[in-house]
Amino acid sequence: MKTKVCIPFFMAITVMAACGDGNTGSADKAADSSTVNQTPADSSQPTTSSNIDATPLDEKTGKWATEAAGGGMMEVTLGQTAQQQAASQRVKDFGSMMVRDHTKANDELKSIASAKNFTLPAMLPEKHQKHVDDLSKKTGSDFDKAYMKMMVNDHEEDVKKFEKAASDATDPAIKDFAARTLPTLRAHLDSAKAIHKDLK
Repeated sequence: MKTKVCIPFFMAITVMAACGDGNTGSADKAADSSTVNQTPADSSQPTTSSNIDATPLDEKTGKWATEAAGGGMMEVTLGQTAQQQAASQRVKDFGSMMVRDHTKANDELKSIASAKNFTLPAMLPEKHQKHVDDLSKKTGSDFDKAYMKMMVNDHEEDVKKFEKAASDATDPAIKDFAARTLPTLRAHLDSAKAIHKDLK
């Protein structure tokens, strides 16, 4: 008689434990999902050389990658200049964001290029260096206005280029990189427009 009572009791404990484990797993998944939704720009793993197809870039895609790398380096350099020479704290903070976000994107693009044995520029292209040289001569509010105007124009162009690559790029790694970088570039553009408007 005791055996008949104990068996259902232990079965009930086992079932309850199993249900408890299932609920915990669901809660963990919900928490993970919530975290991902709060940071859409970082929702996927960054591309690294270990998970990239080594197929060489075609000429058109290689040109896009070269231009993107040059533009990214300019954003970092100008962001560093803004932190030193801007009068407005908002402009300084924007410059800091440029350094952080574009350094991250530049590093990822370098990983893709490395996996495909493609050489990206190590120095600023001449046209970008000219922008840096021109802005470096300005200080205070003059710098702020000129820098933020450039950031609006530059990011409008960047968004268009990255949208096209995210849609039409023939290389999967470049296409994925462009698609995942777009939300950050759009956020940069929105911030640049707002700051530039307030500086007028």
